[in-house]
Amino acid sequence: MKQFGILAIALFFGLFVGLAAEKVTWMSTQFVPIAEAEFVRNEILAPFAEATGIEVEFIGAEYAEFVSRVEAEYRAAKGQIAVLCGLHGDFVSVLDALADLTGVSPGGTISDTLMTLGFMGGKQAYVPLMQATYLMVVNKKAFSYLPVGANVWALTYEDLLQWAKNIYEATGMQKLGIPAGPKSLLHRFIHGYLYPSFTGYQVLAFDSGAAVKMWEFMKRLWQYVNPAAPTWDAMDTPLLSEEVWIAWDHTARVKQALIERPGDFLAIPSPAGPMGRGFITVLVGLGIPETSPNFDAAAKLIEYLTTPEVQVKILQGVGFFPVVVEAAGAVPSGALQILAKGVSAQAASPDAIVSFIPGGISDEYKKIYKDTFFKFVIKGEPVDVKFLRSQATRLRQLYLDAGVPYSAPDGG
Repeated sequence: MKQFGILAIALFFGLFVGLAAEKVTWMSTQFVPIAEAEFVRNEILAPFAEATGIEVEFIGAEYAEFVSRVEAEYRAAKGQIAVLCGLHGDFVSVLDALADLTGVSPGGTISDTLMTLGFMGGKQAYVPLMQATYLMVVNKKAFSYLPVGANVWALTYEDLLQWAKNIYEATGMQKLGIPAGPKSLLHRFIHGYLYPSFTGYQVLAFDSGAAVKMWEFMKRLWQYVNPAAPTWDAMDTPLLSEEVWIAWDHTARVKQALIERPGDFLAIPSPAGPMGRGFITVLVGLGIPETSPNFDAAAKLIEYLTTPEVQVKILQGVGFFPVVVEAAGAVPSGALQILAKGVSAQAASPDAIVSFIPGGISDEYKKIYKDTFFKFVIKGEPVDVKFLRSQATRLRQLYLDAGVPYSAPDGG
């Protein structure tokens, strides 16, 4: 990979090395662990400072500290924090105190889907910085059985069903893998992928007619899922052993398969349902408070952090994936490049329905989704509308008890 050196940064901003130093403060709920913070200071911010003359003081903060300080500076109409970094939900909590970043240009191309997530309260509240997600990994052997006309970069659930069926009818083997073990992320697949794709919501349509159709579909799909799925917590080992050829999981839980055999696998977006392509993004963004003492320097930092080369550095240093389209091609060959291309393709899907992981509610949330899945899909019991309605009532009560809003796409 061509290094994004000091001179290149200077030229990128039209500046010269050796300018009189400015100093700005960047507060972040991310990169808080010591090793990550040191990586950011030494590998990301030091070259920026040397090239631009803008020294950045990085301050890690927990969520409560982040919110209280931003709000305090906003009330005082004067602040010391120039740039903010946090999760989507962090920015929702301080929306009134954020400047409009409509005029701030990222250093690379960020899809409209992701940029729109940062548009809240009638303004561009934050610019996306990095993401984590869940997607599908496919053994190239499976492509011989891909349904005619199906596009792996724009797969539907019906395509997936036919694909798994084709493999089964040709080989007699159930080569589809969805982790359903006790420590698996099955609940993420249900609430962030299946429900939005089939109903348009995570929670609000839990007991809808569309949900009934979804559960009936899953019962058909499960015929072609490897019977060992309820014992699997992650899909990397089944992919490597070739017990499955097509698998869904978190990027971190399929990564090892790609590291060991990068030539055998492809990472692709999760399928789309009748309502669109539902998927979860753990999205981190960059914002500027209204009270920032140096808006221009803050904007330059945001532009720099969203250049493809810096996005790749962040991926290599902390494991979060780029939001910049051009970064996928800049990742060195191997597992990270394969995953980065899949993540970027999923994020840029024109039919995307982006879901956020709910925050502030009890773990019973996960249990409701998994219990419903086990009853209808794994145990094969009839889809019971009365049971769905009772589960939906419990689910909504969790939000009422916690006093928190629904997450996107329901709200938030």
